[in-house]
Amino acid sequence: MTVHPAGLAIAFFILGSVVATIYWMLHPPATAADRAATRTEEDVEAMIGSVIIVFSEEIHSEHMLALAARVARRERAELRAIYVVEVPHTLPVDAEMEKEHRAALDVLATAEAIARKNNVEITTEVVPARQVWQGVLDLARRIDAHLIVLGSYREGRYAEAPLGRNIEMIAAKAPCDVLIGVQGQSGRVLSQTPDGTAVPAQTAVR
Repeated sequence: MTVHPAGLAIAFFILGSVVATIYWMLHPPATAADRAATRTEEDVEAMIGSVIIVFSEEIHSEHMLALAARVARRERAELRAIYVVEVPHTLPVDAEMEKEHRAALDVLATAEAIARKNNVEITTEVVPARQVWQGVLDLARRIDAHLIVLGSYREGRYAEAPLGRNIEMIAAKAPCDVLIGVQGQSGRVLSQTPDGTAVPAQTAVR
């Protein structure tokens, strides 16, 4: 039996076309929506690496802890709770401020308890600083934070900055995303549970 070269080429061409068609049917090209979703997932994975939740004498973030813990758990991110102790200029920045340090440890103990309830590991730290906002920003840059979580209340102490000056400064100068949760008077998403812990939140994002 003699095989003509032209016939052999045609046979291979037909076979290749059939294989290509079957492969295309089994592996259809991604739609624009699929490609956008993939890019978003990659961006989130790259963006979320460490989450800082901030406390101080002024900044009360207990109602944001459960949300921060869930974000960290979902994204497999490090969760770090910090309490910034503002040190007056009349003292060295590393001065022992026993009363303020005790208050900080109490707040951070609560943070640890809420994180445990959400099955998330948490690192806690007391951060001394001249200004609360400066202490937060210095730490965020040092550890390359990807998200700062802040809680506040509507009744700010500053007429020009209803969230408080420190929160305004953090939101304006942060090297990463900032999530601010403000409790509403009759809101349910940021309300406290009967045992005093917080549930996930309705939030404002910068």
